[in-house]
Amino acid sequence: MKVGDTWWFALPVPTSKSAEPIEITGVSLVEVPQGLKVLGYGAYSLEDTEGLALLAKEGEKWSPRFAALRDYSDKPVKVAPHASSDIYYLVRLKITSLPSRSARYCEFDYRQGGRAYTQTLDCEVELTGK
Repeated sequence: MKVGDTWWFALPVPTSKSAEPIEITGVSLVEVPQGLKVLGYGAYSLEDTEGLALLAKEGEKWSPRFAALRDYSDKPVKVAPHASSDIYYLVRLKITSLPSRSARYCEFDYRQGGRAYTQTLDCEVELTGK
């Protein structure tokens, strides 16, 4: 990995463990170290990306072409009760200098039963190199 590279990092796939559906209204990467810049977020279909793109370098032959795919982040993503979503979120990161540490913690804003919630999950990506 080198300065100037742009990477897509997948956040955990949204899952409803309860008997009620949830609506994801926003996501964010909580701890972003110096050397990484968040360029934005997107929500993409597992089918369109041919599975979960855990970490994908933009422009690589085998990386999904996110700009050409439908981005579902323009409205809340609905997750059925006791199910995982077919839509997942990614953060687009640019390496501006050698990162000082890993990027960590993913925050999900969601609604359930007419109430708003925020949940922080442990997730981590380490982008290091030249």
